[in-house]
Amino acid sequence: MLRRILLLLLFFVSILSCKAPEDVVYFQDSKNLEQISSTNSFTPVFKVDDIVSILVSATDMDAARPFNLMQGASVSLPSSDDGSGGTTGSGGSGVSEPTYLIDEEGNIDFPVLGKLEIAGLTRIQVKDLIKEKLKVYINDPIVSVRLKNFKFTVIGEVSNPGSYTIPNERVTIIEALGMAGDMTIKGKRGNVMVIRESEGVNTYHRVDLTSKTIFESPVYYLAQNDVLYIEPNNSQVRTSKTNNNTFGIVLSVIGVALSALAFIVR
Repeated sequence: MLRRILLLLLFFVSILSCKAPEDVVYFQDSKNLEQISSTNSFTPVFKVDDIVSILVSATDMDAARPFNLMQGASVSLPSSDDGSGGTTGSGGSGVSEPTYLIDEEGNIDFPVLGKLEIAGLTRIQVKDLIKEKLKVYINDPIVSVRLKNFKFTVIGEVSNPGSYTIPNERVTIIEALGMAGDMTIKGKRGNVMVIRESEGVNTYHRVDLTSKTIFESPVYYLAQNDVLYIEPNNSQVRTSKTNNNTFGIVLSVIGVALSALAFIVR
């Protein structure tokens, strides 16, 4: 009888501890070799407190130099923009790029040109704006623009929660989770929250990573300062509550044992 009781206890523990595959598998409804044309597009715009690097160059490098003024450093001028915000061409290495902080009014103070309102503009729009203004001073100016402080935060049930700063303009939810070491087995994959702040207002989006529809979500691409929260699943919540109550653990074990014993005796 004791053996039967122990077997029943082990059975109950196994049932409680098992996690269904559908709770932990990503993109479950995707088919083998399935191809779907994504219509999801996201173009980030500059915001207040963003740090932006802007380099100006031209055939006549002396003509471009006044637009790259920095304190305590000379500027290595790029020869071209590679189209992704980076630069190519010759120049000295190890020289800091001129950077500008977008103030509370959405402006930067640019050499010679003065205040430029760039908050709410994309990288390409800022590039075109400055190029147009530079035509008065420089023939065929080349402008390189890059966001320097793109940051997002991942908290909750991931291996390495924290804030991450990257040199890119955007990052996907999948990439962000990868940087944070992926979700733990205790993370709720079907109900991930993205908190996004825009003009002083927080919006909360919930997405399901177990479905391929995540690729069409408006928050699939994270924006500057987004917070990604991974909620613990129900089993983890129960475990947490139980671990904080030793007496509750004892009562639970006794209850299961008495139930099993009553079943056997009956």
